[in-house]
Amino acid sequence: MDELRNTPAPVAPAHAAPVTTPASAAAVPPSDTAGLPDATGIGGRTAISEQAVAKVAAIAARSVSGVYALGNTTGRALGAVRDAVGGSSATQGVHVEVGEREVAVDISLVAVYGTALTTVANNVRAAVYGAVEQLVGLRVVEVNVEINDVHLPAESADPGAKPVTGAKAV
Repeated sequence: MDELRNTPAPVAPAHAAPVTTPASAAAVPPSDTAGLPDATGIGGRTAISEQAVAKVAAIAARSVSGVYALGNTTGRALGAVRDAVGGSSATQGVHVEVGEREVAVDISLVAVYGTALTTVANNVRAAVYGAVEQLVGLRVVEVNVEINDVHLPAESADPGAKPVTGAKAV
């Protein structure tokens, strides 16, 4: 991915009066002002990386009741290895495409058994829409949710682990 380049904001002269934000400007949501000059009169460009948007979407999706984990089985296994060696992926199972004013989000997840899968998907979609639009200030054009597994409460944390039987004490 190309490195994002931000342009510096112009510096006001020392003798200039401090800039204050009018009360009416504070009431305008960020998504309504995207691409327009800042209400404070300070110019410049803001660039929001895909990583930042993906992290906001992942946190919102994890907060939904009925979501066991993000990602698929292979991705979670690789994540466990990555966690063991000191790294982590807060955006596992989330892919975003960020434009200048819009974003599309794809989420892959494992649901908890006993929850209605369409309800989980709809709740994840609503949570991601709200969080990305409110916190990032971009218009969400779509949130695609893929439920690729169901977690059973009796399953162990390690899907490859098998109970040991017939072992004798030495």
